[in-house]
Amino acid sequence: MVNSRARETTEAIERLYVSMRHLFYRGFFKPAGISGESLRSLLMIINPEIYGTMGVPNKIELDGLLYVLDRLPEGIEECSFIHLTSDEGFDKGSFEVIVPKKRRRNCYRIDEHQMNIEVLLGRSEIYDILTHLTFLYIEADKIRKLAFLSERSDKPSRAWKIIEEVATGDKKMSRKEKEVALIHLSSLLGRTFDETLNAYNSFGDDKNPDRLFKIIYHLGNESFNDYKQIREREVHFSAILRERVGHHFFGEKWANKVKQVLAENNLQMRPLHIISANMHSVKNMLFANDAIGKKVTKNVDYKMYEEISNKKTLQEKVLVHSQDAGLIYIHDQSGSNIDVQIIDLAKTDLKNTPFADLNYSGDDVIMVFDYAFGEQAYEVMDELLRPYDYNGEIYTMKVKSISIMGKAGILMGGKGDIMIPTSHVFEGTADNYPFENALKLADFEDDELRAFEGGMVTVLGTSLQNKDILRYFMDTSWKAIGLEMEGAHYQKAIQVASKIRHHISEDLFVMYAYYASDNPLETGSTLSSGGLGLTGVKPTYLITLRILEKILKSGIAAKK
Repeated sequence: MVNSRARETTEAIERLYVSMRHLFYRGFFKPAGISGESLRSLLMIINPEIYGTMGVPNKIELDGLLYVLDRLPEGIEECSFIHLTSDEGFDKGSFEVIVPKKRRRNCYRIDEHQMNIEVLLGRSEIYDILTHLTFLYIEADKIRKLAFLSERSDKPSRAWKIIEEVATGDKKMSRKEKEVALIHLSSLLGRTFDETLNAYNSFGDDKNPDRLFKIIYHLGNESFNDYKQIREREVHFSAILRERVGHHFFGEKWANKVKQVLAENNLQMRPLHIISANMHSVKNMLFANDAIGKKVTKNVDYKMYEEISNKKTLQEKVLVHSQDAGLIYIHDQSGSNIDVQIIDLAKTDLKNTPFADLNYSGDDVIMVFDYAFGEQAYEVMDELLRPYDYNGEIYTMKVKSISIMGKAGILMGGKGDIMIPTSHVFEGTADNYPFENALKLADFEDDELRAFEGGMVTVLGTSLQNKDILRYFMDTSWKAIGLEMEGAHYQKAIQVASKIRHHISEDLFVMYAYYASDNPLETGSTLSSGGLGLTGVKPTYLITLRILEKILKSGIAAKK
């Protein structure tokens, strides 16, 4: 039964992506039209864990709604027309840029009814946005059906009138009046008063305390206007976006800038170690002690890293010191949204770091770049590893190692645990990428954290997984330990560059490690249940510690 359901889900995911790709090249679709209904029906078949009660007609999914709206521009629930565009110069106008809370993408409210979302990260970002929008339209139509007394009636329920009054009125309500309104809201949402109150506090803030009322009202109202053909909802893809996607437009600009900075600093022919990770852990491990005046201890001081993660003043102090000590910071201007740090180990004093005992004295260079998103990982890595023309000379970088550190969904453990992959399998295809991981299970023996070793699944979108397909990956001979979105794309680019096109030497080692941001098989532990917070500090820094140790030891070995 589980295998049958897993096959049905896999087929629905593949059909969903084929449909999205078709609509993208077509240029537009209507969420309430035939194409939009097709996307909805496929998403309902998949019924992802992250979207909770999406399939229950008389219950509105609140955690999933918060998760989605954190990744879409504020005010999108008020807009009938969504335009997905490339970087087309909207920042040159007077439009105010809107950046979603949990996604680095620029969005622009063009007028009362239109929102433009800039897509710079490739197809994965388009699929991600369309999946979230489809969920949003499903919930909006559920709200509309619950708000009116019958499917064909224009007469709103009493609860809807009160919700509308709160959402559109400027009247200051007493606590008693607000509680009465929340009771009516909970009745319409099909949720308990307690659940609705918690959601009210999660959605709102001091500037906009009634945000939940406004979101529910505008979603239902836009659905009603579409249903009555007052103003039909539409999703458009700009011609420039359709022209650029798949052509490495931003990745090439990004990679050329990075290689230019390496060459300008005479680092292009030095042994290079590439790390895809966050922008703080490598920097903090190499520079934080000196920056904040602490002496290195025998055991790694994870509390210090927690403190830095909590205090912006300390973060700024470490950044300023690291740049004074020679770290080169490249703020991305290509549109890829990937910042870069370049660290010349020949100039880095390791005496007051966790690596003092290694007695390193090499000239390796570490390049850290921020997380890529889905298919963008192939684009940026493929472009980065290509030979580069500088002052009329073509040079091939001396890449000695490539390390990938990131967050992933775990199947066998819980939040904060560590995954050491031995292969990446690309979901929905027979594509598989086994490799020799220089990081081993033995590197992560720890009293507080668990570590797991095995194959991992690179999924088309983390928001599309349900328990049936995840259990299939975990319980069958696949024996997958987790899921993420970039691993197969990175490894494909590394193998192409080293084994086929020979842009870099085959004599390099790779390190992959992930820490668990969620367990999608556990209720209350999916991504929509909230982030890791400080739980992620220790696994992040333990992985960083092991990666840097192996890089430094390889430099020492090369000198012998």
